[in-house]
Amino acid sequence: MADLMQRLRELGRKKDVNLNNSVYSVISCSDLTPGSVDIWVDLPDEIKFDPLLAPFKQRYEQQHGKIESEEPTEGDKTIFDKKHEVDTKKEDAEPLKDAANRLMDPMQTKDEKKLKSAKKKRLDQALRTVKLCALISCWVLLTVSLLMNMERSDVVLHTAVQGGEIKEYVLPASEHRVKVSITLTGPFAQPVTNDSVNSLHLWLHRSVGDNTTAEFEQNSTKWSIHLQPEDILDFSPSSTESRLLILEDQAPILTRGHHDLNTSSHSLITEEITRWGQIGMNGTKLTLRMSSTSSSIVPLTVSYQMNPIDPEDGIIYATILLITLYTLIIFEIVNRTIAALLSSTLAVGVLALCGARPTLPELVSWLDVETLLLLFSMMLLVAILAETGLFDYLAVLAFEVTGGRTWPLINVLCFFTAIFSTFLDNVTTVLLMTPVTIRLCEVTQLNPVPVLMSMVIFSNVGGAATPVGDPPNVIIATHPSIVKANINFTTFTIHMGVGILIVCVQTYFQLRYMFKDINKLRHSVPRDILELRQELAVWRRAAASLSSYSRDEDIVRRALEKKVEKLNMALNRREAGGGASRTDPMFCSTLAQMKQKYRIRDKPLLVKSTICVSFVIIVFFLHAIPELQRLSLGWTALLGALLLLLLAERADLEPILARVEWSTLLFFAALFVLMEALSKLGLISWIGSMTENVILQVGQESRLTVAIMLVLWVSGIASAFVDNIPLSTMMVRVIAALADPAGLGLPLAPLAWALSFGACLGGNGTLIGASANVVCAGVAEQHGYRFTFLQFLKIGFPIMLGNLAVASLYLLFCHCFLQLH
Repeated sequence: MADLMQRLRELGRKKDVNLNNSVYSVISCSDLTPGSVDIWVDLPDEIKFDPLLAPFKQRYEQQHGKIESEEPTEGDKTIFDKKHEVDTKKEDAEPLKDAANRLMDPMQTKDEKKLKSAKKKRLDQALRTVKLCALISCWVLLTVSLLMNMERSDVVLHTAVQGGEIKEYVLPASEHRVKVSITLTGPFAQPVTNDSVNSLHLWLHRSVGDNTTAEFEQNSTKWSIHLQPEDILDFSPSSTESRLLILEDQAPILTRGHHDLNTSSHSLITEEITRWGQIGMNGTKLTLRMSSTSSSIVPLTVSYQMNPIDPEDGIIYATILLITLYTLIIFEIVNRTIAALLSSTLAVGVLALCGARPTLPELVSWLDVETLLLLFSMMLLVAILAETGLFDYLAVLAFEVTGGRTWPLINVLCFFTAIFSTFLDNVTTVLLMTPVTIRLCEVTQLNPVPVLMSMVIFSNVGGAATPVGDPPNVIIATHPSIVKANINFTTFTIHMGVGILIVCVQTYFQLRYMFKDINKLRHSVPRDILELRQELAVWRRAAASLSSYSRDEDIVRRALEKKVEKLNMALNRREAGGGASRTDPMFCSTLAQMKQKYRIRDKPLLVKSTICVSFVIIVFFLHAIPELQRLSLGWTALLGALLLLLLAERADLEPILARVEWSTLLFFAALFVLMEALSKLGLISWIGSMTENVILQVGQESRLTVAIMLVLWVSGIASAFVDNIPLSTMMVRVIAALADPAGLGLPLAPLAWALSFGACLGGNGTLIGASANVVCAGVAEQHGYRFTFLQFLKIGFPIMLGNLAVASLYLLFCHCFLQLH
């Protein structure tokens, strides 16, 4: 008890304002007994003179006259409004105590610590050496592969095929397995629009001898391509198709006898020779043959590559490259931009070793210049806009509107981000909202990292609602098969918007559950909460020190417990993110200081910036109308940035250019190269073909359900680990093939919605799953806040799984139960 009294006298802290101003009595004077008043007198002055125990003081003064406290109080002040010298003495005693403890430590403890420190240093040095050796080895492999292999150049040919004839083109002969990658450009029909019976056939042919002597022959499987109808074959739009033709060494070998003059026919019999290698190279002739069933001449452009990368080996190489990238990023072995550069250049080296080294112009063509231009231009706009002080002002305004409460602030940020992302590109939205979010978190003592992750997740969710909100949606909505199916902007937005609204609700509640401990949103526990917790602990110990053996002690204990209950309610409210009252003098003082500090610094520049940003946003909105899509998003942003540079009249551009996220742009460029290299290696097409094969294996009545689920989950999971732009480009062709009336003939609309949900929502899974994630991380890092791949994975991946689960239920209800298609 003595220790408790001593601690109570030493404590002095500020109480919660609402508690200070309270005059509520926890017990009435009529309930008091003389014994309970005597127990009250023995309490420390710091508790005894609390306003909530005023009835005890009043009853005592009625019996014994006015009481004088050892330390006079002012108004409603309690022990938590005072400072005591004991704290200072205690702090002064700490160094002495530490010194004594150090003297008491045995010498062998110091030796053990030095030994552990030396071991740790040696381990760190060894790991650093291993890391450098591994990275240098990758560089050596890349350099050797580029030095030893020339750039690949495809052979491009122009020809025309007459109906009924067989065209031949001689290829380099081989006595073993032959692989030729063929790319054709000509008047080909899309499968979903095909109403022609004419087709073009291509195959590889290998023979020995000539037409007048006995010869051995071998043919590969024929590749058939649908042609446009005869009436529009001439001057029809061109289309490009690619295929890998393989002539196996063990393919059936035929022999043709001498020409029979009596029957004018040829007899074909199977020879006992089982492998072409048994015949040898002597006189072997390898040709690419083409024929057409059309009565018209079919013009063609043919490009071929001998012995391309084997698909099975290519998938293995692509998987290794992808694992390398994620290992470098997850374990933070190097900076993520360097990791992307190393992985992309290694991919080029692998292509070179496989005989498919791309030329420099081809590498440049792999870059998505539209996306890079959009990012660069919006970064310029945001850099100039930040100089006006607008972002600081908006943060203070949001703080005032929400009263500084945690969850209302996050709700405002997330839902405004989701709404803006529906009609603006989500990368643009993130560039505009990230500086505001960071400033707002700084003034409210929140950790910006979890708040930014929540904001960018809502950006990806909101961007999925319209065809212009996310790049995968642009790819899907503009595909010819989707356009022909009459899926326009309005239809797309209505169907996706309802589903995305449900997904937003699920995302919000899942985030609330994941951050139910409000301290996860803070750098550290705020000082007022710490003080409130300590005050609560003191009152609890005071109440626990009184027993219930007598009525007098029970009265005092119940009075203290009621005080504990009020403090506990106040603590729960503060820990749940409840802000102070707007009439709170502390809140008003903080708000006034923030308004004075964070003001608009350059109003003329703000007006100019508003004009330019308004121009960009208005043209972005007009881009949602198909008839007004005359200006791309990248060009629109560049024109707005150029106009602002002219209006700002800056003589020195270096400060503005220094704010551009060059590392983020370089990361995107390297990622585009890597994803195209993975496509060349066959990984992305393998994902599509496996999806199509699984759908073909189920019964007719279940194919739509299985197709929706496979397209949704395969595109969702894959988009979390590979860029969703090339994945969407490949998967939209898969769903077009599934909807081909000549094939499965599945409804196209449900598959399109499933692909849109999967490709857009899958970006929430990892840090590099969506462009907006990378941009947000880059801007945050420039402001001094860095979040890692694993930090984002812990929050984003469960959210992504929840998103896909809700989207699955929505699609199944609409298209398998209601059959809205």
